Amino acid sequence: MSDRLNVLKTYKLYVGGKFPRSESGRVYEVTDAKGNWLANAPLSSRKDARDAVVAARKAFGGWSGATAYNRGQVLYRVAEMLEGRRDQFTREVADAEGLSKSKAAAVVDATIDRWVWYAGWTDKIAQVVGGGNPVAGPFFNLSSPEPTGVVAVLAPQESSFLGLVSVLAPVIATGNTAIVVASEKAPLPALSLAEVLATSDVPGGVVNVLSGRTAEIATPLAAHQDVNAIDLAGADEALAKELEIAAADNLKRVLRPQPVDYTETPGIDRLTAFLETKTVWHPTGSLGASGSSY
Repeated sequence: MSDRLNVLKTYKLYVGGKFPRSESGRVYEVTDAKGNWLANAPLSSRKDARDAVVAARKAFGGWSGATAYNRGQVLYRVAEMLEGRRDQFTREVADAEGLSKSKAAAVVDATIDRWVWYAGWTDKIAQVVGGGNPVAGPFFNLSSPEPTGVVAVLAPQESSFLGLVSVLAPVIATGNTAIVVASEKAPLPALSLAEVLATSDVPGGVVNVLSGRTAEIATPLAAHQDVNAIDLAGADEALAKELEIAAADNLKRVLRPQPVDYTETPGIDRLTAFLETKTVWHPTGSLGASGSSY
């Protein structure tokens, strides 16, 4: 009996809940830490980036309008799916980052735990950063956080899975929608994560995953008038400066790259980075110092 041929996986983009190839038809070779060929990944174009923005904007109303508790349930379902595909991600992380199987498994476990951690914050962050404000007068003054909108996320280049989830999960946990630019040299964990998102309860368009040259994809995203914010975690210093200048055209929120140990428990900085504060005034019913009321 002859040896059977392996069925090689065709990786695709994830845009609007679907898996298109790049409109350009281009691909590029992805290799492991030793230079061995792993797969061909889509080489996204500017048109792919624009399509992802359209999908993210279309999904924003429904996702931001969902209850925080419901978003937490949806994100926890993603963690369940990741747990079920733990072996696959262990293999992909080991290849991408040159880790032993045991170390890669530890990274995957930490990534799943990180996703659960952010899922738990969906209905708690408003209590931490919102509340009643003391004012002089017979008014209630209440502040509450709201999502910024469509956020472009440049995933970390070295941490292909844990770093990716650490920058993506807080964006969508707070009600934003995202366009993720996967690690240029190690995009496969991100592209596989897209398959998990597609088969969980995350609505199409909430997360859109692009692979290819980071600078080529990020440039039109930074300049796009319908992108509200950008996380530059995966950009080097020179690229970050260029993107920050482009982002200023429509006053995008910009989170500049900074040294981060993704193995450490994160704070709430990335949760609050892409939130806006809405303040509402309402009369208390008191008419004056005497304490009379309506």
